[in-house]
Amino acid sequence: MSDFIIDAQNIHKTYDTGKVQVKALRGIELKVNKGDMVGIMGPSGCGKTTMLNCLSGLDDLTEGQVNIEGRPLDTLTNDQKTELRAQRMGFIFQFFNLLPVLTAVENVELPLLVGGVKPAQARIQAMEMLETVGLAEHADHKPAELSGGQQQRVTIARCLVNKPAIIWADEPTGNLDTKNSDEVIDLLVELNRKNAQTFIVVTHDPKVGERMGRIVWMESGKILDDGLSDKSDRLKENIETIVKENHDGAVDEIIS
Repeated sequence: MSDFIIDAQNIHKTYDTGKVQVKALRGIELKVNKGDMVGIMGPSGCGKTTMLNCLSGLDDLTEGQVNIEGRPLDTLTNDQKTELRAQRMGFIFQFFNLLPVLTAVENVELPLLVGGVKPAQARIQAMEMLETVGLAEHADHKPAELSGGQQQRVTIARCLVNKPAIIWADEPTGNLDTKNSDEVIDLLVELNRKNAQTFIVVTHDPKVGERMGRIVWMESGKILDDGLSDKSDRLKENIETIVKENHDGAVDEIIS
């Protein structure tokens, strides 16, 4: 049994379009300890989101193995994978995916209700989580009545209300302005430190990457650099290049 909360061994992912095979992942090896905060960065199309989807079981592998808390995903049925994600994982995406007809607290309590928690207890837990993300006073507001940063905080509360062991975040600040982006990342870092939950964060933003405890740098479906963000010279060079190009206006978005 693996001692790592996430243990990916020689994973490959190939998409067959009918005319050509696209090798999205090429022999990924990744081990993550409980409580790590890992940023996944790299050029556009390098396979960051594909890796997140394969590691979390949202997408099947072409080859290799992923163990989550010691459980090999390839031995689980689709229903078992769904149950594992519901009980042990949380997901945060660039787009908030809140139900527009529900209030903030109703959106947050929804996963609990689906999981069989009694309504009264679900409401208590949802309110506690909204308090954690600083939105208790907006509990009765619907998404259209909230700012983008507030909507993302509701999304984070919904993601965390089940107390997942692993949080997968795909461009969690990609739809936010600088102020809201900084506040959301501050919140994620605080939650990581407070609860020792494991965060895997795909990002194109160097400022977000700098907040991670460890950065995995990808290119062409492979991991080229994997280490602590303050110790990797190659990684520093990559991030500094992106910062300069963005500052100079050479590109709108280097990484996706």
